[in-house]
Amino acid sequence: MKLDIYVNYAGKCEEAFRFYEQHVGGKITMMMTHEQQPNQANVPANRKKAILHARIEIGKTVLMGADIPGAEPMRSAYLTLTVDRAEEAERLYALLSDGGQIFMKMEETFFASRFAMLRDKFGTSWMLLHERSSSATSARLPEQPRL
Repeated sequence: MKLDIYVNYAGKCEEAFRFYEQHVGGKITMMMTHEQQPNQANVPANRKKAILHARIEIGKTVLMGADIPGAEPMRSAYLTLTVDRAEEAERLYALLSDGGQIFMKMEETFFASRFAMLRDKFGTSWMLLHERSSSATSARLPEQPRL
């Protein structure tokens, strides 16, 4: 079993995916507009260039998306990027927060050397995380209840 993520954009899917490919290290593996689908007779002229379905691989995760009229920015869900270096967390923070909305500025927390929460200019919500070493983390995190 595999869980993937699907995000709807209000006309910015291609721009967002190309941005993520260029700056976040993703690889677009599919991008189809409504005019490219086999049965497009009922597609309004103003929707023909809109993305019907796109797919990008970021690390081992697949993000899919489409342009949906009236789509709103993500609310209570985040794409979480866990990076190996604090400098990479800072780079991504500067890049993704530019033109977006910061919910929690990049800072050190009890569980991470760098952590931030934001929504980028495309409406995608992100958590950026550079974890502490496992020995430091386990010493600071409270014990979880057993289920």
